Amino acid sequence: MTKRKLILSTNNFDKVEEIKDILKELPVDILSKKDLNLENVDIVEDGKTLEENATKKAMALKEKVEGIIIADDTGLFVKALKGAPGVYSARYGGVEHDYDKNNKKLLEELKDVPLDKRGAYFKTVIAIVLEDGSSFTVEGICEGTIGFEPKGDSGFGYDPLFIPKGYNKSFGELGLDIKNRISHRAKALDKLKAQMYMILKGDAYEDICSK
Repeated sequence: MTKRKLILSTNNFDKVEEIKDILKELPVDILSKKDLNLENVDIVEDGKTLEENATKKAMALKEKVEGIIIADDTGLFVKALKGAPGVYSARYGGVEHDYDKNNKKLLEELKDVPLDKRGAYFKTVIAIVLEDGSSFTVEGICEGTIGFEPKGDSGFGYDPLFIPKGYNKSFGELGLDIKNRISHRAKALDKLKAQMYMILKGDAYEDICSK
């Protein structure tokens, strides 16, 4: 039986590699927008929640490709900043996905905040749209603290600043092997994997019964 396609609705190469690594055990062909020459599909992320943005990104590809489409939106929520940058995390510094500007602005906003008040959490919401148009979302959260300076060169985004709970090193220092086991995105993708196995198993069962 031909493998089903799982299409990632993102142009973020770092995110694509991270998701492919976490989902590599799934019996599906995992493709990015770049793989399908859909990088120019413009999606305005103007939702007020991560759920709205993730669903919007997934649905934008529904009429253009055949397959299961997933899209995620991730935000960093800092308690001392009343939840900022939140849904605006990717463009917090003014330019989309400018990691350096985002990190510098975050540190500036927290410059007078002591360590015990620098609590934060990452949240990832993944929207899944199946071939028949039905959809659902899953989410993952990772609690932690914002450090006083960037440390480590692994990962991307706010990883050099975010110290996950239970560790004394940033995601940037811990490396992808550990991050891809404990992160917000890993937790959301674990839930997605469980759902996908059920979906794929259900199709196989229907195929057997129809013979």
